[in-house]
Amino acid sequence: MPPIQRVLFVCMGNICRSPMGEALFRHHSILQGLDDVDVDSAGVGAWHAGESPDHRMRQTAQQFGVVVEGEARKIRKKDLLHFDLILCSDVDILEQVLALGGDEDRTKLMLDYHPELEGQDVPDPYYGGADGFKDVFHMLDEACRSLVESIASGRQS
Repeated sequence: MPPIQRVLFVCMGNICRSPMGEALFRHHSILQGLDDVDVDSAGVGAWHAGESPDHRMRQTAQQFGVVVEGEARKIRKKDLLHFDLILCSDVDILEQVLALGGDEDRTKLMLDYHPELEGQDVPDPYYGGADGFKDVFHMLDEACRSLVESIASGRQS
């Protein structure tokens, strides 16, 4: 796989899991000195287009010193060509992205980079309580940290 310069996180409506992944990837990239990696997020649906990320997700991230910003948007066909790596929150989202024309080699699950949860879905915390948002934060934090370290070590080789 060529060097990763552009990463897209995708979930259902782009207000919980994917903006959290984007924010955590950006946070760990800055810490590793990978400021040149482009990161974005999107949803497979446009229900929340133009809205800010879920306030519960932002509050959870803020507790750990991470800022979640952005505006929800729907994934576009051109995203499938632009991004080197597309990370989907769960198998259903992955299948939808592949059906849009996503490349199987560049489209993976967000937790494929988690050392203990590879191949698993990130649960959607939208209808749950605060604990669900914290669980998602910790899952994505570990996965994003691992991915960023992998990208950084690949550049050093």
